[in-house]
Amino acid sequence: MARARVLIWAVCALRLALATVYFQEEFLDGGLQTTQNGRFYAISARFKPFSNKGKTLVIQYTVKHEQKMDCGGGYIKIFPADLDQKNLNGKSQYYIMFGPDICGFDIKKVHVILHFKNQYHSNKKSIRCKVDGFTHLYALVLRPDLSYEVQVDGQAIESGSIEYDWNLTSFRKMEESAAESKDWNQAKDAKAQDWEQHFLDASASQPSDWNSELDGDWQASLLQKPPYQDGLKPEGIDKDIWLHQKMKNTNYLTQYDLSEFENIGAIGLELWQVRSGTIFDNFLITDDEEYAENFAKATWGETKGPEREMDAVQAKEEVKKAREEDEELLAGKFHMRESHFNRYYRRDEL
Repeated sequence: MARARVLIWAVCALRLALATVYFQEEFLDGGLQTTQNGRFYAISARFKPFSNKGKTLVIQYTVKHEQKMDCGGGYIKIFPADLDQKNLNGKSQYYIMFGPDICGFDIKKVHVILHFKNQYHSNKKSIRCKVDGFTHLYALVLRPDLSYEVQVDGQAIESGSIEYDWNLTSFRKMEESAAESKDWNQAKDAKAQDWEQHFLDASASQPSDWNSELDGDWQASLLQKPPYQDGLKPEGIDKDIWLHQKMKNTNYLTQYDLSEFENIGAIGLELWQVRSGTIFDNFLITDDEEYAENFAKATWGETKGPEREMDAVQAKEEVKKAREEDEELLAGKFHMRESHFNRYYRRDEL
């Protein structure tokens, strides 16, 4: 729990680092807001590095596209501790990229990109994001058993296996193949060394009373090779008499850490927006799912209701204002017609 609080404080530094801080007076909520159209944004906050090895990792924050986003990112990135903050850009290495991305009618998705084996891997599932102008809560949960969950507004909208939903089974096969090849070479070397001293007795045959179920597979005994003399080697010995059996390796899983990051040390925004106005808030990184849930209730949970109430009031005011403007416009047109009629009426009297 202490770790979660430390990370929240670290993210407060991220909030203070941005020039423009947005406040809603009705319920005194604040956040980071993009303020200029058609530009890249790059800002980050560092915290004490940690590893999530063997632990759950929860990444959570809120985002509000107040400008009714047409094209731009609303995602965050988790970086290693050696991030060069002054030169943060699109090429800066990150561990995780998570959050909504909207552009036109085609792209309305939640990115979940993981860094593994020096490559970035995207979730192969299409996870749709929210596209309205309200504040939404986004959370990503990565667990040690390689399961994951994407949550929006406290509800799981996607879940599954990190291995399969990121198309990483090929890496498992490569790990297995490499491990088997290593074991095979080691076994082959041992056999080769042993072969220099012994060979199978080709004249031997399985005893008639041999019981394979009780005694196991029968194998001919090994005979001692005669020593080499005058540079001559024994003849008639088939070095390939024994067959290769595929070796099973049980250690590759410990090397297959798809959801573990050793040196997590920074969080930040690195994104492009055509139209500005997005508000980011309530950043949280923790290893406690329950704590994340309670934190969400204490922040986004307390403000979502007043926000929608305020939006409804503003909508009514906008409708009222538009109606009044229409009435003034109609009244103005009527007054112009009446003046025009009176002018011509007086001319006729003359």
